[in-house]
Amino acid sequence: MKGKLSKILISLLFVISLAALAGCASSVGGDGTGSNKQQSNAGGGEQVVNLYTDRHYDTDEELYKAFTAETGVKVNVVKGKSDELIERLKREGKDTEADLLITADAGRLYRAKEEGLLQAVDSATLKNSIPENLRDPDNQWFGLTVRARVIVYSKDRVKPSELSTYEDLTNPKWKGKILVRSSSNIYNQSLLASFIAIKGEEWAKNWAKGIVANMAREPEGNDTDQAIAVAAGQGDLAIMNTYYFGRLLNSSDPEQKKIGESLGVFFPDQDGAGTHINVSGIGLTKESKNKENAIKFMEFLASEKAQKQFAESNFEYPVNPNVEPAELLKSWGEFKTQNINLSKLGELNSQAVKIFDEVGWK
Repeated sequence: MKGKLSKILISLLFVISLAALAGCASSVGGDGTGSNKQQSNAGGGEQVVNLYTDRHYDTDEELYKAFTAETGVKVNVVKGKSDELIERLKREGKDTEADLLITADAGRLYRAKEEGLLQAVDSATLKNSIPENLRDPDNQWFGLTVRARVIVYSKDRVKPSELSTYEDLTNPKWKGKILVRSSSNIYNQSLLASFIAIKGEEWAKNWAKGIVANMAREPEGNDTDQAIAVAAGQGDLAIMNTYYFGRLLNSSDPEQKKIGESLGVFFPDQDGAGTHINVSGIGLTKESKNKENAIKFMEFLASEKAQKQFAESNFEYPVNPNVEPAELLKSWGEFKTQNINLSKLGELNSQAVKIFDEVGWK
């Protein structure tokens, strides 16, 4: 009897072990919940491409579906913060299932490249669709959408004629009137890195010091929070990205829309170096196991069809010069942009962070 029970127990344990292994194989969640599944087509089955991304927009989901409908290649998505995704790629090494990495900042793409996590893509389609300054010189990452970091102002308290340059924001006339998010934010780090590239480290340090002196409050919240604070009268100006402003104006929340309508957008430095821009961009991982599908997806996202959808649904500027911005963005007017390769934003990131620490930008 005792021997019979032992055999039954051993059989049960075997069945449980098989079930556990099957579960591990089918559930590789990027957020630890198992909600995001990855798989390769190494076995010759379903055609897939596995994407790590820090973007979280409905627009992107629609583009994944459109790509699958057009090519039959399924897009498996893992979402997370860019730094977390880069660390995950490092940790997974050769075992990673990720084929592509998307981040909302050129500085993070530069970092992924420096960590040896990406590989070059030789694609005439990508080169012809994306201007040289919006892609890596070694073709390891490519911009997909552009955001401009502008001045947003209260229409009630500021006249556009009072605005001019980023440097003017350090003028004592703006003391206690400027709202901006913290120095830990990559958009601010890239903004300062662009100043280091164009005007030098000393100029950038004086600028950051001047902004700290004119802040309306200690930095807090995201770009939308800065706009809300301007509308509430906590300050008169905010430094923020254009697409946040576009989303406010098109919000389904009447209060958010009202906030957007009380503000104006101004493109600084039009008589000088131009307004700072940054990109959401994409890179092919070094260990990609679905390289052909991945490059096909990159080229799809740079196509006029996808670029038009990025522009009209998420209020970002297209990188493809053959695609016009959305009507709302066009209503703000054309503007001159800084003329630097955006790889400089990553190259000079550590210097920007050092300056922020030195001047006390929290």
